[in-house]
Amino acid sequence: MKASEKQQDNGTWLVTEFVLVGFSNLPDLRTTLFVLFFLTYLVTLSGNITIITIIHADRTLHTPMYRFLAVLSLSETSYTLVTIPNMLARLLTESQAISIPGCRAQMFFFLGLGCSHCFLLTLMGYDRYVAICHPLRYLVIMRPTVCLCLGALVFCSGFSVAWIETSMIFSSPFCGSDRVEHFFCDIAPVLKLSCSESAGKALAIFFLSILVVLVSFLLILLSYAFIVATIVRMPSAAGRRKAFSTCAAHLTVVIVHFGCASIIYLRPESGGEPGRDRLVAVFYTVVTPLLNPVVYTLRNKEVRVALRRALARSRSDFK
Repeated sequence: MKASEKQQDNGTWLVTEFVLVGFSNLPDLRTTLFVLFFLTYLVTLSGNITIITIIHADRTLHTPMYRFLAVLSLSETSYTLVTIPNMLARLLTESQAISIPGCRAQMFFFLGLGCSHCFLLTLMGYDRYVAICHPLRYLVIMRPTVCLCLGALVFCSGFSVAWIETSMIFSSPFCGSDRVEHFFCDIAPVLKLSCSESAGKALAIFFLSILVVLVSFLLILLSYAFIVATIVRMPSAAGRRKAFSTCAAHLTVVIVHFGCASIIYLRPESGGEPGRDRLVAVFYTVVTPLLNPVVYTLRNKEVRVALRRALARSRSDFK
């Protein structure tokens, strides 16, 4: 009998804690992976914190677009905190165990922030639509109270979806194997360990994922359809370039985020290849959060200018 199991009256062995398989099949690469993931994590944290600080400090960036970008950076930072520190710790230690309440909490915050991310990118697409298609009414439509309410709605909706999904997954006990074929508690590998028939739950979660991912993506596409229709009617080539440039960074983040989410969560069966799923998960938990500060600083002129101003001020303060 394992320490992570207990026996029911009917002889079924119930799982009391999980073992995250993670990268245990790559013992020779654990130190290398730790260094690689740790350095990437530091760059991600530094980049997102820099964006938040610049937007807060520079008054020229106190607009709805950049307020939403600051919230996106804060969301990315929180998103990485849910999985990466735990993964780094397990790469250095032999213990791979995680309690069931700990697993549930990790899944809840991971899904909540992930769903909120989808809704926030949709809101940022709507912000670009209003700015380009209705510029004269932009400050009236996107006034601070409206932005605050929309931001609150984004996170309330995201964590409501996460609560529904985690409640479904953890509504029945787990039996048989205690091995979670992942480096964190994600939906598919945990659902496989459920004692009850998981096909119905998997199908319900699949349709909920469609609702979150596809509906958000379609709304973004709709926003950009109106944006493109407006831009092509602009008489000035300079105006068209400026309008496109304000959307380029957002579009890049949208394509990467929704592409990864579709690969993992828009599958009617939860029988994907664990190794492939872990590889994709590394991309969207470690690499994708790094893209946000890189894309928005390289492709956004206003952020680059604000960053140069901040660096110039800091150099003058040291003199």
